[in-house]
Amino acid sequence: MLKLMYITKSPDVARLAESAGVDRIFADMEFIGKDQRQGGLDTVQNHHTVADVRRLRQVLTKAELLVRVNPIHDALPDYMSSKDEIDAVIEAGADILMLPYFKTAEEALTFIRLVDGRARTMLLLETPEAAERVDEILAVPGIDEIHIGLNDLSLGYGRRFMFELLADGTVERLCRKFCEKGIPYGFGGIASPGKGALSAEYIIREHYRLGSGCVILSRSFCDTAKVTDLDAIRDTFARGVAEIRAVERACREESDSFFSDNRQELCRRVQMISERIAAAK
Repeated sequence: MLKLMYITKSPDVARLAESAGVDRIFADMEFIGKDQRQGGLDTVQNHHTVADVRRLRQVLTKAELLVRVNPIHDALPDYMSSKDEIDAVIEAGADILMLPYFKTAEEALTFIRLVDGRARTMLLLETPEAAERVDEILAVPGIDEIHIGLNDLSLGYGRRFMFELLADGTVERLCRKFCEKGIPYGFGGIASPGKGALSAEYIIREHYRLGSGCVILSRSFCDTAKVTDLDAIRDTFARGVAEIRAVERACREESDSFFSDNRQELCRRVQMISERIAAAK
């Protein structure tokens, strides 16, 4: 089964997600450089804090606490250095730390040395530079997990739609390399089955085919900026997680030809969506 991750700083929402079966609550502290590379796009920029991490830690009993820190950086006039940030997040109770937007093996090694075995490490591979240097990066010792960030990686490659990287073989190439190294991996995000620009069931089946073990529940899965009633949020999580698990269970009974057909249909739909986006510009 996929480990499901959901981004929130709300202890109330975290409790509801955990009770519905979400495996990891995801605090997102990344802000350095994010506005410049995603400026003008409809993307989520959270800028959670160490205090948010500490509050989440206090309410979680089963789900792991994952924290995305900032890319490797020196101290800024109004913000601490990577070392101080990582120390603070670990002290606040993070189980897993995620390094975003790295480009080199040196950055990955610096991150792992700063964590120093005090929490698990996850690399968020989301730059073309990192994708092209993946063999060098995978030689770095101490990588516990890797996640492919489709949004920024697709921007870096100049794609119109993030799932073009799933259709064109980029994700599969990277996943095969991770698998060869024995490093657990995942990619991208999903909405509930039947929802999303590319319906989530096609993506879930590709996760199964590629041996992926982790996925982010996207903003369209449960947008708490629009839905604020806690009972409605509880129902959304319970229903959505159950639907995802049902698709996963069905995958266990399917043949290789089923997954081949699913991939063909996924590629067809990705092309249609990409062409629609291009025509709208």
